[in-house]
Amino acid sequence: MKHLLGLTSLVAILVSGVVHAAPYDRLEALGEALFHDENLSLNRTQSCATCHDPEFAFVDPRETDARRAVSLGDDGVSLGDRNTPTASYAAFVPRFDREPDGDAEGGLFWDGRANTLEEQAGGPPLNPVEMGMPDKASVVARLKENPDYVISMEALFAPDVLQDAETGYEALTKAIAAFERTDVFASFDSKYDRYLRGETEFSKEEELGRVLFFSEQFTNCAECHQLRNSQTHPKETFTNYEYHNIGVPVNVEAREVNGAKGSTDKGLLQHPDVTDLDQMGKFRTPTLRNVAVTGPYMHNGVFDDLRTVVLFYNKYNSKDPKRQINPETNVKWRVPEIMHSLSVEELTDGPALDDKRIDALVAFLRTLTDARYEHLSD
Repeated sequence: MKHLLGLTSLVAILVSGVVHAAPYDRLEALGEALFHDENLSLNRTQSCATCHDPEFAFVDPRETDARRAVSLGDDGVSLGDRNTPTASYAAFVPRFDREPDGDAEGGLFWDGRANTLEEQAGGPPLNPVEMGMPDKASVVARLKENPDYVISMEALFAPDVLQDAETGYEALTKAIAAFERTDVFASFDSKYDRYLRGETEFSKEEELGRVLFFSEQFTNCAECHQLRNSQTHPKETFTNYEYHNIGVPVNVEAREVNGAKGSTDKGLLQHPDVTDLDQMGKFRTPTLRNVAVTGPYMHNGVFDDLRTVVLFYNKYNSKDPKRQINPETNVKWRVPEIMHSLSVEELTDGPALDDKRIDALVAFLRTLTDARYEHLSD
């Protein structure tokens, strides 16, 4: 992938009496190179972009023994237990915070344990089931192998930035985070955005879906998937960043192959600052930007198709026996992994939807796909 911000030599430093131009003259350009560098993993096979592929809306397109539900680690064997969320629009996620009633919002990862993009970027390289590096010093040693990194990081930070593992690793995370804050990750140019700007019109089905999505009477989708109280805000991220347990079942197939069979994903309760058992099983509401092309869905990748997700929500309001069948398995929906913290009020706030309205909702959700990824949903 070509470097977004160019590799022009606008910054120079003095090394051994010779002026050397820094190959990466801006933090964002350095971050882009680091984001794509497989040498920062133990076996030199995996980069940030491996699991957050820019060509696939920043999710992991690789097939594994668990399909695409979870990601394969650098060792070629390890499989995670959670679906890799898209990194698109992640820059808008607020810091983790607790309300007086104990409810939480914000934070990166499914359980909010990272407050900033910098903290999030520092996780995967040291995770044994992801990039597998043993410690920060080992990562910094890999940075030192690349003269372009050394010159650029000394220019952008300080001449001794790579002499200490902590400062060197912090510089790495700052650079990657700077890249993730660029428009490459958040273009706001979907059909929905063009519709708001008056540049295109919705089909009748898409318009019906839009009305249903924002309706408090029919679906109440926007209660959790709308940040601002406006249907015309130009940078709506389609999440309030709050945490809910919506009754997602265990991904049995993934657990059969990833070594986590019999375990329980406690969700928000795995955040180091959360001890309230009522938070068990809750996960941060994800953005719906690019949702049509970032499946499989839910925190564990248990559902493959976007329409299945809409049907899953609809089952809480429908008495039709057919609506109690998962169309992907042709058997009843599995029970929730965690029962006691279900967001019952939010899940049951609305009437059952017929096929026409379900299809309309899916059609509207497809309009949230950035222009560069629209071909993926054809």
